[in-house]
Amino acid sequence: MNEPIINRVAESALAEINLEEYYPKGETVVFDLKDYLFMGLILKEKDFREALKGLDVSKYQDKWVAVTCTADAIIPVWAYMLVAAQLQPYAKDIVFGDEAFLHKTVFLKNISTIPIENFVDKRVVIKGCGELPVGEFAYLEITKLLRPVVKSIMYGEPCSTVPIFKKPAVQKG
Repeated sequence: MNEPIINRVAESALAEINLEEYYPKGETVVFDLKDYLFMGLILKEKDFREALKGLDVSKYQDKWVAVTCTADAIIPVWAYMLVAAQLQPYAKDIVFGDEAFLHKTVFLKNISTIPIENFVDKRVVIKGCGELPVGEFAYLEITKLLRPVVKSIMYGEPCSTVPIFKKPAVQKG
């Protein structure tokens, strides 16, 4: 009766990925072209170029930047190019879209850095239920990345998982 308690979960060959570790960190800021429109409708090239020259780039330093236009105006493509050229030396990254799109883009970039080769032929648990709002898109993306190389994918906690994928056994013939 005095047998030692064995933690079978800790001794199992399960690899765990916690997507919260890849959650975007750092500040985000939105660059809205509506602030540069003449009469709220038109982007004048000369005025816009001058405004960008005088832009306080310190507010974009080491931040994730979403570039958008929330006004109902037609913005020429070159305007977005000018913004990117002005902010790229300072920002962590720049995307076209709103703050939610920026968050998703950065999250997906972070997930793409996971060294998939470390999970070849392993049983992998994708951790669920955390403190941060990991979106469905992140779980879908990690499944797409892992499926070609792993033995199996499970969701949840090592002690209680939901099977997602299992590589078929090789038939010997």
